[in-house]
Amino acid sequence: MHVYIRPAALAEIDEAYEWYASEQAELGNEFLISVQAALEQIGSNPKRYPVLRNTTRRILLHRFPYAIYFRVGKNLVAVTACVHGKRNPIQWQSRR
Repeated sequence: MHVYIRPAALAEIDEAYEWYASEQAELGNEFLISVQAALEQIGSNPKRYPVLRNTTRRILLHRFPYAIYFRVGKNLVAVTACVHGKRNPIQWQSRR
C-alpha cells in the first residue's frame, strides 16, 4: 500500500531529525532509519495497528519516544503526525 506523509507530519519528522542530529551526528540518521522502518511496516500491513481515535491508528518508533499516527484508505495510508510521546495529543488530533 502506498504511504503518503502529509506536510505537517513531514515537518515534525524533519524537526525531530534536526534535534537528534544536533545532539549527536549519527543519532539523526538513526531516527530517520527508525521512521523508515515504521513506514515500511505501515505500508505492508497497516490494519495490524490499533485504532486509537475515530479511524486514526498508531505505530511506536523503536528506540525513540515518538509515535506515527496514520489513517488507512482503500489504496493509501496517510501519515498525519509524528509526535513525541510527551507532547499534547490535542495538537494533532484534529488533522485530516
